[in-house]
Amino acid sequence: MHRIPPQHLWIGHAGDLADVRKLIDSGIRTIVDLALNEAPPRFPRDLPYCRLPIVDGTGNDPWMLVTIIDLVSGLIKLEVPLLVSCSAGSSRSPVVVAAALSVVTEQTPEQCLKIVSRAVAHDVNPGLWHDVVEICRSRQLRPLIS
Repeated sequence: MHRIPPQHLWIGHAGDLADVRKLIDSGIRTIVDLALNEAPPRFPRDLPYCRLPIVDGTGNDPWMLVTIIDLVSGLIKLEVPLLVSCSAGSSRSPVVVAAALSVVTEQTPEQCLKIVSRAVAHDVNPGLWHDVVEICRSRQLRPLIS
């Protein structure tokens, strides 16, 4: 897991979800899981978990991407300690976190991806990145919580 300071925000991969004690000890209080090909993990009932699986590339429904970005940006705004996870933690999670930070900070998605890349190595799928940036620009997304 990699923290994205100064937010209470981490990016992780499927293996990180297996160590519940480490998640809790890190202060994480909710998880957004974007993995499509991984089995859903089992968590204690009091740990909120939202599984919104997306493809690491083009072909995702725009409503799903909007929902994910709105959810993550809202949780960031509320300062909920949050882990955003996907299979490898190198494409879907950094893309979504960059888009959500763009909403919260009102910076461009590209500027926010640079912030994310300081904390975690990434290998962003160009198709997914293009789709998410287009959604951010066309909707001028705003967080659910102001």
